[in-house]
Amino acid sequence: MYRYPKQILTIEQQIQSYIDAGMEIESYDQVEDALRTIGYYRLRGYSFQLYNNDSKKYVVGTKFENILQLYQFDQKLSNLIFSMISKIEVALRVRLVEALLIHNDVLILQDSSIFKDKKMYWRNMSTISSEIARSNDVFIKHNFKNHEGEIPVWAIVEVLSFGTMSKIIKNLKTGLDSAYVILANNYKYVSKKGNLVRPSQKMFTSWVQGISILRNICAHNSRIYNRTIHTTPEILDVDKIIPTTSHNGVYQILLAMKYLRASNQEWMEFVNKLEKLLEENQDVIDLAAMNMPIDWKEHLNA
Repeated sequence: MYRYPKQILTIEQQIQSYIDAGMEIESYDQVEDALRTIGYYRLRGYSFQLYNNDSKKYVVGTKFENILQLYQFDQKLSNLIFSMISKIEVALRVRLVEALLIHNDVLILQDSSIFKDKKMYWRNMSTISSEIARSNDVFIKHNFKNHEGEIPVWAIVEVLSFGTMSKIIKNLKTGLDSAYVILANNYKYVSKKGNLVRPSQKMFTSWVQGISILRNICAHNSRIYNRTIHTTPEILDVDKIIPTTSHNGVYQILLAMKYLRASNQEWMEFVNKLEKLLEENQDVIDLAAMNMPIDWKEHLNA
């Protein structure tokens, strides 16, 4: 059996490791409380940019209270983003159902003819079946009991994960009278030529997939700040960072959220709250750690 070279540190040893690495500690009680309620290894993620792996020392002047403030900022950012994504998700569910009902069939998701890739259709149906079977929602039980287990599209969409919704949308046919076109009409944007255009299916699903990943990060209380997010939502030309960044961060997903916003009013309220949160923590945060340009608000407000 492999023997891991590092041992679990006690709270006292964790505090001593901070001191040995040059971190400034003003209140031992504050540090001990944070280590017991948040954890040494979770907090570690908020000090990566302040730690030199070669010298095994923190940047001179690094204070524990700054690391703690970064963590608290990240928690507030996560809550703010999750709340906005929830609104986006609810609206997308409603609009997807409205689009699918163009076929005038409440059991339309059982019809493979509206989907492009039949193999993907059956993979998606397997996932949909599993998500329905796991559901304890009263409206699912109602259909099991009263309608021989046949579930109408509006009920199915309510129990699907965000990721599964993305796969369904990605596989829809895209003809002029298709459900996809109706759905995409809710999310038109202004092109370079000043025309109002629908997003391509590839672009649209990249937005949903990006938001889905960020949603899961928030839902699992994972770190957002100073994190590479391994997804590539297609960004409109007017919002691209020049020169292009080497990786995606929260900024790219915020743009996807803007493109899929449920309403302009809700989105503007979100942007204003985000600005306030950034201003309140400007002494400890670095916009570059979130891939956010200096003129980020100009892009998110557009």
